[in-house]
Amino acid sequence: MTNPHSDDPRNEAPSGPGAAARLAVNGAELRADVSGALHWPAQETLVVSDLHLEKASSFAARGHLLPPYDTSATLRGLEALVARFRPARVVSLGDSFHDPAAAERLDQAAAERIRALTRGRDWIWICGNHDPAPPQDWGGRVLEELTLGPLVFRHEALAEGPFEGEVSGHYHPKASVRVRSRRLTARCFVTDGRRLILPAFGAFTGGLDVLNPAIATLFGAGFVAHLLGRDRVFAFPSAALAGRAET
Repeated sequence: MTNPHSDDPRNEAPSGPGAAARLAVNGAELRADVSGALHWPAQETLVVSDLHLEKASSFAARGHLLPPYDTSATLRGLEALVARFRPARVVSLGDSFHDPAAAERLDQAAAERIRALTRGRDWIWICGNHDPAPPQDWGGRVLEELTLGPLVFRHEALAEGPFEGEVSGHYHPKASVRVRSRRLTARCFVTDGRRLILPAFGAFTGGLDVLNPAIATLFGAGFVAHLLGRDRVFAFPSAALAGRAET
């Protein structure tokens, strides 16, 4: 596992043994990739969440300077995933853009990279609480949620059922464990077999600890956190986690 500040989903993720963890959600066999993306092989579907494109430029407008490379880094990660998995369908689970004006701030080169990603596949932009619909000429289609077989894809998990088969984002989950007296923190997938929350894929996104009641109460009796390491995914039951990791 990596330090939360060096953990980088935009690097080309390894594709060898251990780079993904098998998950079963409401009967669907899924793969939690070390990049933070979810792969559903049977449906040729790739899922990412919370890209938050143009977060740095949004902060800069308010006087908080961040390195202006988040959009390029996030798109580079998406391009690597699409090249590796060659999905027929990509689902972006909301908050794809950091604020309502983010699409206007993207330069033409970034816009063309998005067009290239959406071209030739069913690209679905799920509505989030930050983002508007992208410009139509960028490709893809915009949905509030998507039901596909036993799964339903939405931005934010429902507080009350029915939620069997729900796949969502929004919370940017992270978790901490203690290993040989060291505390290690990483982004993670969270699931109890009935529902699943994805980590944020975008650059410069913070996180909420999975033991925070906002996440933990969604799972009731307990869950498994699949923490993202440098080259593999590590599974820990909720009872083995170390505590708060908000950033």
